[in-house]
Amino acid sequence: MTTTPLEVAVHRFEVRPAPGLPDTLGESVRRSAVGLGIKPERVRTAAVYLIEGALRDADLARLAHDLLADPVTEVATIGASVADGCCTIEVLPQPGVMDPAAQTVRTAVEELTGVQGVHVATGRRYDFEGITPEQAQVIARRLLANPVVQDIHTAPFHPEAFPHGHAATQRVETVPILGLDEAALVELSKQGAFALNGEEMRAIQAHYAELGREPTLIELETLAQTWSEHCVHKTLKSTIRYRCQGDETIEWSGRPGVTVHGDGSVTIDNLLKSTVAAATFELIEDGLDWTLSVFDDNAGVIRFDDENAVCVKVETHNHPSAIEPYGGAATGVGGCVRDIMGTGLAARPIANTDVFCVAPPDMRDVPVGCLHPRRILNEVVAGVRDYGNRMGIPTVSGAVHFDARYVGNPLVYVGCIGVMPNDKVFGAPRAGDRIIALGGRTGRDGIHGATFSSEELTDTHADEFAHAVQIGNAIEEKKTLDAILRARDGFEKPLYSAITDCGAGGFSSAVGEMGEKLGASVDLSKAPLKYAGLTATEIWISEAQERMVLSVPPENVAKLQRICDEEHVELADLGEFGTEGAELILNFGDLEVGRLPMGFLHDGLPRPTREAVWTAPSKPTPKQSADVDFEATLLRLLSNPKIASKRWIVRQYDHEVQGNTIIKPLVGPGGIGPGDATVILPVPGSKQGLAIACGMATSVGDPKQGGDPYEMAKHAIDECVRNLVCVGADPDRIAILDNFCWPSCGKPGNLASLVRAAAGCYDAARAYRTPFISGKDSLNNQFMTETGETIEIPPTLLISGVGIVPDVGRCVTMDAKPPQGETSSLIIIGDEPSFGERNPKIDLQRARAAAIAVSLMIERGYAVAVHDVSEGGPLVAVAEMLIAAGGELGAAVDFPMIVPCFDPGKHTELQYDRHQLLMDQPGRYLLQIAPGIDDWCRDDRVWECIGEASHIVGLNCHRDEDDLWDGEGIFSTYIGCIDRSGVLWTCDIEIPVARLTEAFHAPLDW
Repeated sequence: MTTTPLEVAVHRFEVRPAPGLPDTLGESVRRSAVGLGIKPERVRTAAVYLIEGALRDADLARLAHDLLADPVTEVATIGASVADGCCTIEVLPQPGVMDPAAQTVRTAVEELTGVQGVHVATGRRYDFEGITPEQAQVIARRLLANPVVQDIHTAPFHPEAFPHGHAATQRVETVPILGLDEAALVELSKQGAFALNGEEMRAIQAHYAELGREPTLIELETLAQTWSEHCVHKTLKSTIRYRCQGDETIEWSGRPGVTVHGDGSVTIDNLLKSTVAAATFELIEDGLDWTLSVFDDNAGVIRFDDENAVCVKVETHNHPSAIEPYGGAATGVGGCVRDIMGTGLAARPIANTDVFCVAPPDMRDVPVGCLHPRRILNEVVAGVRDYGNRMGIPTVSGAVHFDARYVGNPLVYVGCIGVMPNDKVFGAPRAGDRIIALGGRTGRDGIHGATFSSEELTDTHADEFAHAVQIGNAIEEKKTLDAILRARDGFEKPLYSAITDCGAGGFSSAVGEMGEKLGASVDLSKAPLKYAGLTATEIWISEAQERMVLSVPPENVAKLQRICDEEHVELADLGEFGTEGAELILNFGDLEVGRLPMGFLHDGLPRPTREAVWTAPSKPTPKQSADVDFEATLLRLLSNPKIASKRWIVRQYDHEVQGNTIIKPLVGPGGIGPGDATVILPVPGSKQGLAIACGMATSVGDPKQGGDPYEMAKHAIDECVRNLVCVGADPDRIAILDNFCWPSCGKPGNLASLVRAAAGCYDAARAYRTPFISGKDSLNNQFMTETGETIEIPPTLLISGVGIVPDVGRCVTMDAKPPQGETSSLIIIGDEPSFGERNPKIDLQRARAAAIAVSLMIERGYAVAVHDVSEGGPLVAVAEMLIAAGGELGAAVDFPMIVPCFDPGKHTELQYDRHQLLMDQPGRYLLQIAPGIDDWCRDDRVWECIGEASHIVGLNCHRDEDDLWDGEGIFSTYIGCIDRSGVLWTCDIEIPVARLTEAFHAPLDW
């Protein structure tokens, strides 16, 4: 008896909230639609599953009720339901776009039914009541879908079959370049999306002329990925001729790698090596001994304790996030996590960070080709949230900055911190090792990721570079991580010699970097594919996510395969490290498709001298002292999105998963205070913690507002250090990372601003003794509108930092604490007061002394609350401390001693510029003094901390009965007290803390 095979068909399922239960997603969409001026009466939603396979009726019923729907809260329908009187919109991923939910459902369907070869697509249905079809389409385009990666349907979508790819015909495709002039070479680079300039294309042309042949396409693509700005940082590593027009405020003589010429211009040999890296290596030469690996691996590594190390990496994912914010941010996080997994012999990720720079969320006129900034912010937050939460990694630190110039090019900084054994910090491939790929399959998504990230964005990039957009799969990466850690720790020594991630150039970057000294032979036909139809070139350069490359001794491959089988991770053997002449040989089966010498690939990039010209901006005229409406101004500042509460973002993240978060991002009894830094416990059972924070001072360095990037860099490092010190980090054990995001450095003025920022990094890192351990740059952040206008982002430098906390039991937070008596004292410690400057300069020696003094006071228990004075000035800082306390506490504050403004040459009496109360104050800390130190000014214990810190950095500081400050030591003064009034009294005003809290929460409480 024979059984007729079941027909393969596409079956449709809808899952919606059970009757009587709210449709929370539908209500959220309805409210968002009202924000667009469209008012649906009701929005109903349903999850849609399309499952293709040879399934029986019993299988369909079982899937509907036992797998796809929660029997308590949801109901499932087989087929398409009818929604009379509604306008229907359905959104599904385009064919070939990663659909993580579909992968999970497919696995579950096959295990539940026993039917193999199942294909799944997922989507979402929206039924709108009370609006027109045209209005529903507007909502779909503005709120629900991104046409770059998703299809919009106006009726229930139920295809007869899914599209399936067919194997591509592989052939060797040559690219004729030998007879081209420079203009034609540049045009070829543009058409091929190689992002190489004329000089670089000429170098490639000369190399192939020497070989006597034309390059193949895969060879050109490999060179383009490896030589991209994104991968090789060729601007920061270039030689720069710099000159200043106007007053120069930087002393260039005596700096490493700098030659000062007679005309005042300077030549800098390798900007990165002479500034950021030089600061670190000089500190190491000066005795700093706790950095383990810097600027050499996927992440920087420092010693945490005798057995463990901590590694840190922060990346940007700007261009992808401009086109597809959710996928761009999610794959940015995934990429940083892979950097941690690929450091040394692998680290375990323990925390994520994020910083977003976007246009104001209430922006009205958005250029064609740009997504609305509110949507971008919503979706980048969702991308970071979903990836971190699903991998079980807490997102613990971040910031948001707003400026209209980010409208076409938002900045998405994402970071990850990992922990690893000290003896696993270094790895290296060996000749004869197998090239093993683990994790996700390769697809067409992510092609030209490296070169795309190195280009200028235009209004057409969403169409031209849709293939560079990816959707990540956090579950796949988590499985891969588990397999790698088992392979690292489950045997006498790791099963592999080296590991790295597939970065922006896919296999080309991973294998190309690992095999730099040895060469590699690769068979691309062995790479598992998401779908058929990819050429060898596409397989080689695709950045498709969740893939790692390992160098594995042949005798260990079977052991690694067993682990991968148990963890449900795919393993592919792509070839071997080590070739004669250290060549990179690329094959597809028996067909050789490319051959490159590793020497030319990694050392053939020309390094020209670039011109940088700084025109000193005119200084803005200082505002004269005048009456200020302090109440209105304070409330307005607290409501500024840059300062206002970010709890709407923070509360979407799981910042406690893994159970090692000691100080959370939000602090205080109600969990609403803006913490200065977070503290985690990398090693369970240890009392030693790790503080995590960042610093950014974009407005200080904005040339269009009279700013100087040199000062911006110093301010950003200072802010990062202060944030870490505020929670208890040891200022002598802080490591930092740089992320430069700049407009096109092809312009001499923009390049000069980068030079000045790098010089500021060198000076501040040396002064604070904070080594840079890693970094990343993104140097083509501008957007060209359809009318030809170029919108450049302001020069933006993010400084991220980690600091060792000797004893987490001594940590403090910024929320004001209830006094034991009627009041407790508030004091300021830090740099000297500014004298009417819009962007006050910082005395780095005094700022470091202040950091040491505050650290000593925290360590010895003399302070119960510490907060840095940053955006908005000291008055905002006090308000934030009271808001964080929950509204029960108040403060009486007298500010004259904070803001003396006088010119000894013109005035004989001390005057006060009260504007300074509402302006940034670098290098300064607010401290609430511990009980038992009633007269802090005369308390020997406090004075010992200040004097000891001053002595460490070489400052003269003698005891003054009024303010313990003689103009040379650390500035310190009493400013008022914390009480139980629930009111802030200052400058002749009286504001209930409840009003401050309302203003602080209103702007971003979405």
